[in-house]
Amino acid sequence: MRSIFAISLAITSLACGAASAQSTVWLDGRVATMQALDKITARISTLSTPVGVARQFGTLEVTVQRCAFHPPEETPENAAFVVIRDLGYDQSVAPAEVFSGWMFSSSPAISALEHPVYDITLLACSVD
Repeated sequence: MRSIFAISLAITSLACGAASAQSTVWLDGRVATMQALDKITARISTLSTPVGVARQFGTLEVTVQRCAFHPPEETPENAAFVVIRDLGYDQSVAPAEVFSGWMFSSSPAISALEHPVYDITLLACSVD
């Protein structure tokens, strides 16, 4: 899992032009702050989601499995591995996984949730 994390972050750093002779430092976060939009009602909410804890927004269940961020002296960037399931309204139907992957705060379009009703993006990762 850590090697996938390292590879994903290295590719993102190269794509953003942040590659340098120095190695990039990532700090582990405990809480991911996410922005959630309900496209039907135009309601925007901020979700503070601790790593490993599921939060619900509408019919979605959002679970952050890993969260990391650059220290303040480096280029700002936050990354989180997020799993999102659509619980739906029908309890007889099993929840469907609609997103599983890395989200980056500096490039929300790279790894956005594609859902007809909801948008969820990563804002920040923090230790508290």
